[in-house]
Amino acid sequence: MLSLLYQEGPSTKGIFRRSGSAKTFKELKEKLDSGAEVDLAHESIFVTASLFKDFLRNIPGSILSSQLCDKWVSVLDQGNNEEKIKSIQRLIEHLPRANVVLLRYIFGVLHGIEMRSEENQMNAFNLAVCIAPSLLWPPVSSTPDIESEFIKKISSLVQFLIENCCRIFGDEITSLFGEI
Repeated sequence: MLSLLYQEGPSTKGIFRRSGSAKTFKELKEKLDSGAEVDLAHESIFVTASLFKDFLRNIPGSILSSQLCDKWVSVLDQGNNEEKIKSIQRLIEHLPRANVVLLRYIFGVLHGIEMRSEENQMNAFNLAVCIAPSLLWPPVSSTPDIESEFIKKISSLVQFLIENCCRIFGDEITSLFGEI
């Protein structure tokens, strides 16, 4: 999924914003959940993006770890960008290795899409609004007002992560998949 999103996402207007066919999504999700072989290359990239966001939402405790939720939310309240980046890097060290590897690929894809935002209309802000709720959620549910405020903070964090991904994850993040 990430490889397809890396290849097609940068040239796809509204990637992660628009959803594909609900029927196709449901059929493919059932196939994937059953362990069947699925060839996504012949499907709409919007269905692939929806499947990927669904996959992220089903990671127990979220990829950024709901246990670290308060720390993630408070990162942007810290000093200058350098201090924020160092805090983020320290938080990443507390994540399981598999989460860190997946995060690097996710932000490699998001960076590639954001670099062509004039073409696809998905700048860091737009990408963050679409993907942030799939990356982190609080450990306990709350009122709609608190949840809305939380989503705004996490979206700002994800926007910061996209805009600074090379400094956070290293410059090689831009070539994890090779050339677009």
